[in-house]
Amino acid sequence: MRILLITLLATLLVACNKPVEQSKKVVRPIMWTQASLSKLEQIRTLSGVVAPVEATKLSFEVNGKIQSIKVNLGDEVVKGQELARLNQQSFNLGLQSAQAKYEQAKASLADAKNTYTRYQKLIKQGVISQSGFDNAKATYDASKSAADVAKAQVDISRKNLQDSILLAPYDGIITKRLFEPSQQISAAQSVFEIEGKHGLEVRVMVPETLIQELTKDAILPIKFPVLPELAMQGRITEIGTRAESANAFPVTVVLQENSTLLRAGMTAEVEFSFEGVGRTGHRGPSIKVPLTALRAGLEQTAYVFVYNPNDSKVYKTAVQTENVLKNQVFISSGLKDGDIIATAGVAFLRDGQEVTLLDNHTQRFN
Repeated sequence: MRILLITLLATLLVACNKPVEQSKKVVRPIMWTQASLSKLEQIRTLSGVVAPVEATKLSFEVNGKIQSIKVNLGDEVVKGQELARLNQQSFNLGLQSAQAKYEQAKASLADAKNTYTRYQKLIKQGVISQSGFDNAKATYDASKSAADVAKAQVDISRKNLQDSILLAPYDGIITKRLFEPSQQISAAQSVFEIEGKHGLEVRVMVPETLIQELTKDAILPIKFPVLPELAMQGRITEIGTRAESANAFPVTVVLQENSTLLRAGMTAEVEFSFEGVGRTGHRGPSIKVPLTALRAGLEQTAYVFVYNPNDSKVYKTAVQTENVLKNQVFISSGLKDGDIIATAGVAFLRDGQEVTLLDNHTQRFN
């Protein structure tokens, strides 16, 4: 028994003195992306004002006293709906008078025509003188002109009667009501202001340094300071050709969507993107990489880690940065199209370190 115990203890001592086998080498996995060519973009955000696509001031085309107003501020109206009416009495009397004069002129014209027709036959027979025929013809021509004038006056009076009723030119909302019943009003005086239901637009003033970069029908992102959760797109429909205040040009951007939260007069911020110039003066194509791929070096230098598929290692590569836009860095030199670069944890990588590429389709949690 004693011999067995001694043998067991000796075996344990030998096992404890055995060297521990070295663990396998750990290869660091990295998040990565493939560099690609891109335009050197710059963004300029300008403030504008939301306005309706259709908006106008409504007025009567004739003078008169307002008899009735059928709508109030904020009312929705449809095309052809009566909005207001002037007192009709004077317009009805004017129309009746014009019609009476027209009937009188037609009677005179009929009489002059009969005389002229009779004189045409008599002149051929030599019964009347040439001067008598000429007088009959002149009377007929004058009567015909008088009848035409009287007819035109009837049309004018009828139009004045129609114009004494103000109708909605299109579907919309009444945004201003400037008069009340029984008030005297002159032609062309605004009675209402109406906004159409054909969408909203943003009117923005673009500085002369940027106007040459804009093209009609370009799609731009638009945000609203009072509605931070709302983001829309707009299409450039009008570009002014003449500068206004502060050498800025008027530009109209029509919103491509509708929202019940928006109101005319709200402030909008329009993002204008264009091909710019880098901080070193670089123009043209550049390489766009995530900001997280960049690591600062000495003396304001920067570098990234580029993966070499031949030896599965990453190498520290100096790059020239030009611009930063939406967490993307534009690089003019140091990388080429198609390079694979590390995009996370670059502070923990070293030059020549062996790595593996993570599957970018696999979601990881820290």
